[in-house]
Amino acid sequence: MRILVFQHVAVEHPGIFRTFWTEARHDWRAVELDAGEAIPTLDGFDLLVVMGGPMDVWQEKTYPWLVREKAAIRHWVRDLGRPYFGVCLGHQLLAAALGGKVGLMGRPEVGLARVDLTPEGQDDPLFKGFAEGFETFQWHGAEVTRLPEGARILAGNSACPAQAIRFGPHAYGLQFHTEIEASAVGEWEQIPEYRESLEKAIGAKEAARLGATIAPKMAAFNAAAGLLNDNLCGIVAKAAQRQSA
Repeated sequence: MRILVFQHVAVEHPGIFRTFWTEARHDWRAVELDAGEAIPTLDGFDLLVVMGGPMDVWQEKTYPWLVREKAAIRHWVRDLGRPYFGVCLGHQLLAAALGGKVGLMGRPEVGLARVDLTPEGQDDPLFKGFAEGFETFQWHGAEVTRLPEGARILAGNSACPAQAIRFGPHAYGLQFHTEIEASAVGEWEQIPEYRESLEKAIGAKEAARLGATIAPKMAAFNAAAGLLNDNLCGIVAKAAQRQSA
């Protein structure tokens, strides 16, 4: 499988998914858009993965490459009809690129939070093997406020109703982070925008303990990431079979 990854800041990479892909001998390429790297020709890739970042989808004047990124996402999903997996900002970009809306939350959602699968989410192949409700790691101050026409909500909670969405047969967005490794909190809190949302959400005292708080959860998070990756790879394989038939 050939995987193209859009990154928006170096420390928000595919995390533990890199290990899974390497072990499976998948060929994956990361493009660092914030560093000025160009989006390559999309031909030949089987899966587009779009990661998080400190910018917001509407900040096109500050980050003009967002225009090109949205166009590439729209072309990938609508025109080419290929599998897509977006995380956090990548989830929001999927919605924005396809005509949905993204806005600021009243209060950032940072730290541990439960999300619950909708009935449609419980039947979706991406969440095969998951419990109806499960614990996640969150770090966001914006959310999808209006779905693109035809999109479906697969998971949500009271803080953010659109925690997971699907557009078409295999374009997915997750607001929460399944990819994190143990180093994530220490790396992400060095980003000023993230540090601000962290302290606004849980206070300076709890913010200082966040790394220690999630440490005991990492084994379960990594197991969930492995299950999600297996499900995603199965979805990509089936999509390739349909396109070649």
